[in-house]
Amino acid sequence: MTAKKMTGTGIAEAADNLTVERALARIGEAVEPIAGFEQLALRNALDRILAEDICSPINVPAYANSAMDGYAVRSADIPSTAQATLQIIGTALAGHPVAAGLGAGQAVRIMTGAKLPDGADTVIMQEDAIRRGDALIVGSGHRPGQHVRMPGEDMAIAQVVLSRGQRINPAELGLLASLGIAEVKVTRRLRVAFFSTGDELRSLGEPLGDGQIYDSNRYTLHGMLSRLGVEIIDMGVVPDRREALDAAFRQATAMADVLVTSGGVSVGDADYVKETLERLGQVNFWKIAMKPGKPLAFGKLGNTAFFGLPGNPVSSMTTFYQIVRPILLKLMGQTDVRPLRLTLKCVDTLKKSPGRTDYQRGVLYRDEQGGLVVRSTGPQGSHVLRSMSQANCFIILPADWGTVPTGTMVEVEPFAGLI
Repeated sequence: MTAKKMTGTGIAEAADNLTVERALARIGEAVEPIAGFEQLALRNALDRILAEDICSPINVPAYANSAMDGYAVRSADIPSTAQATLQIIGTALAGHPVAAGLGAGQAVRIMTGAKLPDGADTVIMQEDAIRRGDALIVGSGHRPGQHVRMPGEDMAIAQVVLSRGQRINPAELGLLASLGIAEVKVTRRLRVAFFSTGDELRSLGEPLGDGQIYDSNRYTLHGMLSRLGVEIIDMGVVPDRREALDAAFRQATAMADVLVTSGGVSVGDADYVKETLERLGQVNFWKIAMKPGKPLAFGKLGNTAFFGLPGNPVSSMTTFYQIVRPILLKLMGQTDVRPLRLTLKCVDTLKKSPGRTDYQRGVLYRDEQGGLVVRSTGPQGSHVLRSMSQANCFIILPADWGTVPTGTMVEVEPFAGLI
């Protein structure tokens, strides 16, 4: 099951001018993570979501080792004043420890990562001591235990080191490898079907007739979904005909956890879309208090969660990033779905009317002083897809704000934070 039943006064209520936060809360209450997992070799697990906690089977490091190139000594031999002379009895390299233990008045030359010899508990950096043949001259002022990595200091046996719902990034691959873990249990891939609706749309390679345009939304959707690592089912362009729409919706719900469409969610538009959705499931047409992207449809078609995005290209991308993406991550089992946001100075005046949260397209860059600032990409119309290509962030302006003067501190959401 990917969606909970929508009944009563909850998600099934009609809603006008919902905030993005309220829309996300309502949708979040109506869906739950998908069931099912698979066991993957570690190299194949990048960008997947852990389906179980990972507990360390070993101590990391497994033994006390040196954090510096220097000399392993006993802290009892470190003088409190003046100097002491110790006898160097061997050299410890990473992977090649010395066999003998350390006795009173003795030291071992040791390299970074090498195992401390028995009896040693402190490392003196090579630049803090003087070597004369096999004699080591050590001064005072050293702290017992310095420059030593203790067993389990990074990860201890039985410690939870990665949690269920965590995305496996390159750092997590390395961490798992350091524990000797060759396979991991991950959530199965979320299956997402999508198609565009509209008689004016043509696929690439088809000639354009009068009043027709190429379908760009399927390509942006494909790219955004690919970044999430879901299983993608591209159903093409579906014409505004009752039979075609009915067949497409039924086909999608038979094979996908989620269906995403673009177009046909504005008031008065695409009657066949609304009629088909209402006949096949529980779907709400909402007005979201955001710009661009006011119209949105959400609901349930059988066991399939449904999102109907607006047809304007920028509106489609913005509603996907702000509403659909975090819900898909939740369905995938990821626990932290919050995007990175920063507060930065805006070097442009931004036009805005109060009433809706505005997601303007911006360019985050370093000014002449080296500080991060943000500027607008220019025209912000929902049809200006080039603004998304030029931008590297959203500039998020609260609903009650009007025009933003130059120099105002604004909230910025970098695109780099969007998977």
